[in-house]
Amino acid sequence: MTTTVVPARAAWSAVVRAGQTLTVTDLHGNQAVDFLVYDAHDTSVRYSAPDTIHAQGNVFLTTGTVLMSNEHTPLMTVVDDEVGRHDTVGGACSKESNTLRYGHHTWSQHACVDNFLAEGARHGLGKRDLVSNINWYMNVPVEKDGTLGIVDGISAPGLKLTLRAECDVLVLVSNCPQINNPCNGFEPTAVEMTIGAAVTIGATG
Repeated sequence: MTTTVVPARAAWSAVVRAGQTLTVTDLHGNQAVDFLVYDAHDTSVRYSAPDTIHAQGNVFLTTGTVLMSNEHTPLMTVVDDEVGRHDTVGGACSKESNTLRYGHHTWSQHACVDNFLAEGARHGLGKRDLVSNINWYMNVPVEKDGTLGIVDGISAPGLKLTLRAECDVLVLVSNCPQINNPCNGFEPTAVEMTIGAAVTIGATG
């Protein structure tokens, strides 16, 4: 087992082998964790929000959700979730989206896309390899008319979720630096990433 505390606003990456678990712990509560996952042996096979939503018939992620690839193959499965609902439609913050939403004065602020690009470069990934990501712990309700909002989170200090790798995967994380909306309670904090020993593929808990 290996555990890493990812500081506020920082990036992290690791290869998680088939059967191993990855536990994400919200140490201080209300901290969004932007997340991308790729097949470790062929990064052209990567997380697909549309395939995942279609496969489970739900836009929110929780226990039992299988993170599907653009080849409609399973990458990881959520085997335990103490929060109950996570976002896969809100996307990652960027300098461009910050400027559009919050004003030009936010242009210089660090953003998740910056983290993904810097961390991805360590694995040979570039801007074309960034796709719609998961936002663990982020609360993005979808209204009946299809509008989205980013509102106060429903997590709390110490709550966690655990995923099992269904194949060898490369995981990229941006511990979201956003300070202009409530996704981090306006004060980004550290999170913890723990890679656990392999469990049997096909187990349910």
